[in-house]
Amino acid sequence: MRHDVNYTMLADFYELTMGNGYYQCGLQDRICYFDVFFRNVPDHGGFAIAAGLQQAVEYIQNLRFDEEDITFLRNKNIFSEDFLEYLRGFHFTGDIWAVPEGTPIFPREPILTVRAPAIQAQFIETYLLLALNHQSLIATKANRIVRAAEGRMISEFGSRRAQGADGAILGARASYIAGAGGTACAMADAMYATPATGTMAHSWVQMFPDEYTAFKKYCEIYPHSATLLVDTYNVLKSGVPNAIKVFHEMGITKGGIRIDSGDLTYLSRKARKMLDEAGLPDIKIIASNSLDEYIIRDLLTQGAQIDGFGVGERLITSKSEPVFGGVYKLAAIEDGYGKVIPKIKISENAAKVTIPHFKKVYRLFENATGKAMADYITVYDEQPDFTKPITLFDPEATWKRKEFSDYTARELLVPIFRKGRLVYQIPSIEETRAYCLKEVDHLWDEVKRFENPHNYYVDLSAKLWDIRAELLDARNH
Repeated sequence: MRHDVNYTMLADFYELTMGNGYYQCGLQDRICYFDVFFRNVPDHGGFAIAAGLQQAVEYIQNLRFDEEDITFLRNKNIFSEDFLEYLRGFHFTGDIWAVPEGTPIFPREPILTVRAPAIQAQFIETYLLLALNHQSLIATKANRIVRAAEGRMISEFGSRRAQGADGAILGARASYIAGAGGTACAMADAMYATPATGTMAHSWVQMFPDEYTAFKKYCEIYPHSATLLVDTYNVLKSGVPNAIKVFHEMGITKGGIRIDSGDLTYLSRKARKMLDEAGLPDIKIIASNSLDEYIIRDLLTQGAQIDGFGVGERLITSKSEPVFGGVYKLAAIEDGYGKVIPKIKISENAAKVTIPHFKKVYRLFENATGKAMADYITVYDEQPDFTKPITLFDPEATWKRKEFSDYTARELLVPIFRKGRLVYQIPSIEETRAYCLKEVDHLWDEVKRFENPHNYYVDLSAKLWDIRAELLDARNH
């Protein structure tokens, strides 16, 4: 998010028309609770990764309507002057809870909850969803690619194929949180300390009279970090031999070559053999060229000798599923006495029926292994007894039950804003990245499968089940 741009007007117009309507109806101070949640994991995976909270926080802190915004709205000739005057002093005064960035998340559970006066709560919907949907999508895709690489370096190479500048910069940020080792995007490094990495383009090689000269000049300039692109002409006949010649002449034993086309398995195996026979076992082989988690997995299964991967368009756009379906739905309101009244949205599509009420989410960890077993959603004022065994239902097959015992419960949603004041210490990107990798490691391998992952249990407390059933029954009669 650019700090020199006021993003307040990056809103759906209906948030303004509803805000004007709430004001005209005297509902501007009605306290509302909205949840952000999603319904399906991208790529039919077992879990997603939460990201984008820092940008959501920055947006909330900078909410303001400038005079030019007020003039623009006045010229629409549909907003009352009282409402426009209200917008002059507009700022966020509510409460927000959210899961920390890097947390593995699952369908239906709140990943962010807003408690605020109606106009405020309604108005921030678009930007919150924009921030969380985009970065959670890219973080989820990046983590899949990182896991496919089985410990090998992943570099994000996708800026030139991203959907706009913010897509490139924030996509690089999300990728790093999820485990990528670096990015080709220099601005992402400057803004968010995601380490920028790079080699050379084919144009560097073509700029010189021959390949050998191009490699030699590059190694003279970067003797301690040279990675030579060896497929401009012919990988095995000229590229690798010229790289070996230059490495020997320069005394370089730690560097790399990059292959950007052709049969990556065959070429990498041949190149590795040539490098080893030349006494250069520590020269790394980097591969790029329209990679994703499935191609990387296949390359390694076939025995490719690749030490790192540059992944571009299929990561930065999440090409296989380019939309993260997070939604923002009203869950409750308060009456004039502070009582929380649950609200539900009903649909003929069962997946779109919401979970009502102001809620808490707990993650249950098996004490013996430290693995995450299930998530448990309760009403905000419940006091669950986590010293006793608990029985939960499978989210995809509610006739299946499982009893959990000998576990530890951790509340997932943490306070971010209280009465409009930031109370959350935003961690460094390195801390967030380490947290993400640790939390993913807490998941069972069965949940992390790319195909047919295990259904992770996400269930409601008995009290919340009953409230939801009562609301459904009342709306159906």
